[in-house]
Amino acid sequence: MKKLENIVEELELKILSRGHGLKSDVSSGCCCDLLSWVMANGKKDAVWITVQTHVNVIAVASLLDLAGVIIPSNMEVDKKTIEKAQEEGVTILSTHLNAFQLTGMLYNIGIGAEG
Repeated sequence: MKKLENIVEELELKILSRGHGLKSDVSSGCCCDLLSWVMANGKKDAVWITVQTHVNVIAVASLLDLAGVIIPSNMEVDKKTIEKAQEEGVTILSTHLNAFQLTGMLYNIGIGAEG
């Protein structure tokens, strides 16, 4: 297992919201843009890769106690979403990498799929 802060450093991720997750051990990862699927299948301490950037992402991440949410492809995240993430203690990260590249890189550093 890796700490989220180590993943941030290794993959050169940008921190948009610190939340509570930077010191978390990352158990797994998921890459999905369908919030209902993540709600049904997401696991505590996972990282979630999604291009969704609205406040409902924060609700799902908080509900599941995820280690963090990673937004790929330099997608712009609304200020209200970042503020809500800070209120809820959710870590939001971003990267220039696309979701496919990011998933492969996470897998290569030892972050496996859920389940």
